[in-house]
Amino acid sequence: MEVKKPPILLLENVKNLKSHDKKQTWRVIKEKLEVLGYVVFDQIIDAANYVPQHRERMFIVCFDKKIFGDNPPFEYPAAIEGPRPKFKDILDPQPPEKYTLTNHLWTYLQNYAAKHKAKGNGFGFGMADLNGVTRTLSARYHKDGSEVLIPQGKKKNPRRLTPREAARLMGFPDHLPIVVSDTQAYRQFGNAVVPLVAEAVAKQIVEVMAWKMKNNGNGCLLKGKVVA
Repeated sequence: MEVKKPPILLLENVKNLKSHDKKQTWRVIKEKLEVLGYVVFDQIIDAANYVPQHRERMFIVCFDKKIFGDNPPFEYPAAIEGPRPKFKDILDPQPPEKYTLTNHLWTYLQNYAAKHKAKGNGFGFGMADLNGVTRTLSARYHKDGSEVLIPQGKKKNPRRLTPREAARLMGFPDHLPIVVSDTQAYRQFGNAVVPLVAEAVAKQIVEVMAWKMKNNGNGCLLKGKVVA
């Protein structure tokens, strides 16, 4: 980054980055960015405004002071007004039976949850609210699917998401092909950035770029410089 010195940076990380090591980790990162000459903005955004998933991530946007000055007019996207997306809207009507939990796994998850509940903590599976949002999809989802289980009535064990449903939960369109195994698909979607959130932040960055162009004639940004 010191060599390339891009005029704008868009970074994403887990929300705990800001509190990690008594806030020292984020302090070091921010100070380094500022030493490199960037104005640094940061905000935790919950993807539940865009997809039916509670997924809080820290979005960091940086502007080179030499190009944008000390106070570029950047603002994070406002929360979307109106009804939020519902989890049931991303589900397949007839998922393959292989995604239903076996009796052995379902019994294990129930016993695990009961054991931790007795100890006074909240570890355990997460049964999804069909009319609400789910827990955060993680890269470990392939192991047992416990953080997002889908109820199938009293007479049938719950099931895990299909890879296609996991893609929709992250906001990826159905025309995107899934060309890897289920395990790899769960890992990749669990590690991904929600595209709609990244797009919303990027649009706000474009607004600052447009502001800069307006103040510098009909130019463009090229290799860290404004070119007319």
